[in-house]
Amino acid sequence: MTDITQKIAKELHLTAAQVDSVIQLLNEGSTIPFIARYRKEKTGSLDEVALAAIRDLNEEFLEIEKRRETILKTIDKQGLLTVELRKAIEAAETAAELEDIYLPYKPKRKTRATAAREKGLEPLATELFRQDNVNVLKLALTYVSKDKGVASAEEALQGARDIMAEWISENPESRQAMRELFWKQGVISSRVLKSKKEDEEAAKFRDYFDWSEPIGKIPSHRFLALMRAENEGFVSTGIEPPGEEAIAKLERKFVKGSHEAAAQVQEAVRDSYKRLLQPSMESEVRSESKKRADEEAIKVFSSNLKELLLASPLGQKRVLALDPGFRTGTKLVCLGAQGELLFHTVVYPNEPQRETAKAATILKGLCDKYNIEAIAIGNGTASRETESFVKSLGLPKEIVVVMVNESGASVYSASEVARAEFPDHDVTVRGAVSIGRRLTDPLAELVKIDPKSIGVGQYQHDVDQTKLKAGLDDVVMRCVNSVGVELNTASRELLSYVSGLGPQLANSIVEYRQKNGAFKDRNSLKKVPRLGEKAFEQCAGFLRVRASKNPLDRSAVHPESYGVVEKFAKDLGCTVSDLMSSTELRRKLDLKKYVSASVGLPTLTDILAELERPGRDPREKFEAFSFEEGIHEIKDLKAGMVLPGIVTNVTNFGAFVDIGVHQDGLVHISHLSDRFVKDPHEVVNVHQKVRVTVLEVDETRKRIALSMKSNPVASVSKRSSPDAVVKNKPGSSRRTEAAESMEEKLMELKSRFGKSKQ
Repeated sequence: MTDITQKIAKELHLTAAQVDSVIQLLNEGSTIPFIARYRKEKTGSLDEVALAAIRDLNEEFLEIEKRRETILKTIDKQGLLTVELRKAIEAAETAAELEDIYLPYKPKRKTRATAAREKGLEPLATELFRQDNVNVLKLALTYVSKDKGVASAEEALQGARDIMAEWISENPESRQAMRELFWKQGVISSRVLKSKKEDEEAAKFRDYFDWSEPIGKIPSHRFLALMRAENEGFVSTGIEPPGEEAIAKLERKFVKGSHEAAAQVQEAVRDSYKRLLQPSMESEVRSESKKRADEEAIKVFSSNLKELLLASPLGQKRVLALDPGFRTGTKLVCLGAQGELLFHTVVYPNEPQRETAKAATILKGLCDKYNIEAIAIGNGTASRETESFVKSLGLPKEIVVVMVNESGASVYSASEVARAEFPDHDVTVRGAVSIGRRLTDPLAELVKIDPKSIGVGQYQHDVDQTKLKAGLDDVVMRCVNSVGVELNTASRELLSYVSGLGPQLANSIVEYRQKNGAFKDRNSLKKVPRLGEKAFEQCAGFLRVRASKNPLDRSAVHPESYGVVEKFAKDLGCTVSDLMSSTELRRKLDLKKYVSASVGLPTLTDILAELERPGRDPREKFEAFSFEEGIHEIKDLKAGMVLPGIVTNVTNFGAFVDIGVHQDGLVHISHLSDRFVKDPHEVVNVHQKVRVTVLEVDETRKRIALSMKSNPVASVSKRSSPDAVVKNKPGSSRRTEAAESMEEKLMELKSRFGKSKQ
């Protein structure tokens, strides 16, 4: 086992054997969903979250090792690699520690210190740094030289101080001390740029015109908001601990007396901090804070995306889908049970045409012609009006009418995927099809859209895009494989997220299917070009072939375990089908009898559970939802109303809820529950159905404050004015609850959270 294995095990509180097994499996080409599901014996039944953590830490530590090797080679080429230095580099555990050691040897552009060295002033710096009781002026005069460009004793001393300042700034211990001070006592502050103070666009960042709080405690969403304000040129920000305390720490370390030489070192310390250490530490802390904020934002986005992808599917039903509109009409499509497009047209039940009778005739006729079982209505412009129109038609009660979140549908409709699916139809038809398919199977449809466009993120456009994509791809893969995929109907996009496949093999599968017809069983997958044994091993258990003669092909039992199930059946004197259909037969099995070197109890337990409910869908059963009748627009809202709603986005500061007025309302974290809530995800999830109380309505600025408390009125009565702010002292982040709420609404409602659907 490597040092990396031991480090990961310690950090994640796992055994080294678990970590070693996971890394080995990953190196062999196994995917996280495959390992989590089918290699439990080797990992100690670690879940996908733990497996991903091991993978990410392993990659991080490997990068540190690569950097360590580079540093060793670079210093060795310089002829400066001593035994002690090598030991220090090899003992460094973090990237920051490694870079601190390397800093004095790192090739750099010309600095004041290098210029002083070129003038031959390093010996003077060395003598002064020893801080012997010497005559500094007399010593400095011996370094005055016209040939070397040192015109005076003061110039010699300045050069020596520049060299000492660099030594101090490159000292690993002083850097670590400053690093700790910045994190413990550093304050991030922002000031509005005078030229932007009256700018209308700057108003959304008004709360940050004069702001300060501890950098170690700032929430990730607020740090990202500050960075956005700075990047857009409205404010300037800075990060610094109390300056005198930082200098005092350095003086205690480097200044050794009160004589003349010590005074020179003292000057060098002050210069080193202000000119070198402070900017360097600010940059490092800013970078690390951004990294942490990105990780938190990606975590929030991932959690929301998972809930949205695993939303309850209506199932294979014949659907009439409507993409509502006013002037341009309402786009209408009829879809078959497999999501195929059967018919499309445009109707005009709303203003300005208001052809309600004609639209009603068309819609009723289509419901009869295509035996429609559900109607999906996009929740954009004119959605509530269209919903009222549909519900007034007196359609059979068996036809459910459902409002569907259409975020990202326009992105899909203009994509290459949509053009490939519907080359002969325009974006309006494709968008309506997407709305209908989202009702029957949200997962299968949403995988066709870039996750960033689905609208459940937190500052997704400000975070590291590479890490965001990797994090979201993990979530999509996890969701797709947890549900399972029907091999004969799945799209290229859905197949590409199946363990072990990817875009190229997914494309090969679809091409093979089109050319040769439906797959008869799982084993037929091996006939797909370029799909080898390893890919088959990784993907087979997550693919279903419901038409297969082998009932196990419809389940999550992996083909490598078919022999185990057949042994079950043989021992019981029955068929595999009998075993899957009979609870009594399954109860007779003593799983311990079947434990072997390759198959352990965790896998056997999973197999038995799968035999009980083969190919079970982990998603919850679908339940129809309706908004409050008569509440269609923001002007219909009044404080105190209690309304049904659907959570559309969860952030670190609260949740956004669609209550059917084309504008999401915000339930601030302080109003999510009667109890204290640290993390909103403890209380709510995306797509959750909730009841909320309207607290405040600002029709002009399209802002709605909501509450999920049992008695929110009592809380509201205690609140001060919406714009009330407790003036921040340096390093303080205390504010009133109302100010906190309004600040978040101000920042987030204008940052793509709960944006208007008009």
